[in-house]
Amino acid sequence: MLRTHHVAASSSPAAAFRRRFRAGGRQRGLVTCASRDGFPVSYSVSPGLETAAHVAARDVRTLGERLRMGSLVEDGLSYKESFVVRSYEVGVNKTATVETIANLLQEVGCNHAQSVGFSNDGFATTTTMRKLRLIWVTNRMHIEIYKYPAWGDVVEIETWCQSEGRIGTRRDWIIKDLSNGQVIGRATSKWVMMNQDTRKLQRVTDEVREEYLVFCPRTPRLAFPEEDNGSSKKIPKLAEPYEHSRLGLVPRRADLDMNQHVNNVTYIGWVLESMPQDIIDTHELQTITLDYRRECQHNDSVDSLTSTESEAGLKSENGSSNGSTRSDPNCQFLHFLKLAGTGLEINRGRTVWRKLER
Repeated sequence: MLRTHHVAASSSPAAAFRRRFRAGGRQRGLVTCASRDGFPVSYSVSPGLETAAHVAARDVRTLGERLRMGSLVEDGLSYKESFVVRSYEVGVNKTATVETIANLLQEVGCNHAQSVGFSNDGFATTTTMRKLRLIWVTNRMHIEIYKYPAWGDVVEIETWCQSEGRIGTRRDWIIKDLSNGQVIGRATSKWVMMNQDTRKLQRVTDEVREEYLVFCPRTPRLAFPEEDNGSSKKIPKLAEPYEHSRLGLVPRRADLDMNQHVNNVTYIGWVLESMPQDIIDTHELQTITLDYRRECQHNDSVDSLTSTESEAGLKSENGSSNGSTRSDPNCQFLHFLKLAGTGLEINRGRTVWRKLER
């Protein structure tokens, strides 16, 4: 007993978390089985009440599902999963990069869809979508990070989806530090349907909507409920002359996802490539908003262009500057990604940076 106590006390928070999760899973007896609709449903069995039938039902999960540190919440309308930040996911500031955060958001969203029975071969496609060769593609992504987790920290991400008008759906996330429950980030996104063969957008049919609405909150639930929050703020097209540029960026093969186009997280890295180095050295990214306008394929060449928003000719309704200057603690920038050969717009974005605390 003394040896066990000593090991637990000296282990890292991440290791202790993994032990507690595994022990908790055994005690709770989490069971997944098929519902009448054919979708897997998870529920808890009290300690001491688990039967052979429960064990058999639980075994229908894949090994990956059993090891995954996530599950549906009790009402089945959202999903929570926890992650340990790994050494290769942190950057020069010794904290997780924004690309790491975006990848975790994507991962937990896909795992949520898989947990309710949607396919994982096209990022959460329903039965009807697969029949019609339809896939989801990102239309807008908005991420706010209040505190970046460090290597070894454990974050808990909750996600849920809901309808967004007649042409798409939205997915929201809340990111917490699992050690104290503090909200360290929030995110929201809009998605539209695209035909996998023609690459053209299509309206969400009633049949598809009925397939996923059963897993959505009955009333709107927003990660950003505040009025006039930046998640829905329009992003103007960046006008010439551009202050900063990084030209001729080329997608790597590893940048392509299972939908055969450049994954949405790659665009974040491209946007940041044209950021001025003095901001990178003295600030950290607080908010990023991206509007996705066009697919990017593996043989495209991309130009990344950036200007401070206050110097991009933007004015608010009262005529005052809408952005921040370099002398301010927070700096705001506009971004533009375009195809190098044709000049066609791929993506436009906005970032807000806060002064680093050293």
